Amino acid sequence: QVQLVESGGGWVQPGGSLRLSCQASGSIFSIDAMGWYRQAPGKQREFLATITKGGSTNIADFVKGRFTISRDNAKGAAYLEMNNLKPEDTAVYYCNAEEFDDDYAELLGDYWGQGTQVTVSS
Repeated sequence: QVQLVESGGGWVQPGGSLRLSCQASGSIFSIDAMGWYRQAPGKQREFLATITKGGSTNIADFVKGRFTISRDNAKGAAYLEMNNLKPEDTAVYYCNAEEFDDDYAELLGDYWGQGTQVTVSS
């Protein structure tokens, strides 16, 4: 099993930056992809970014150029650097991790953190 804890959320003014962290514990070396999602009030949870153990990234079009995902495999951590934040970025941000068996092409587990609040306002 894997446990995920997000940190780094808070309040920031429009145009500012935040760096979110996701710390995994448990079977961290069985994790393949890690990613970030967010959910604003009245909206569905939406995909932001993923990164594999090999470093391949996928970024949602609507945040591309402002958000960057990275990870440290040895530490079992993933990060989301957010720049030029806008009020519409206000949401709860969630970390995700997938446990995948490459040999059998099977998803073994799908894990989520508790979320961290990001508020962008003046």
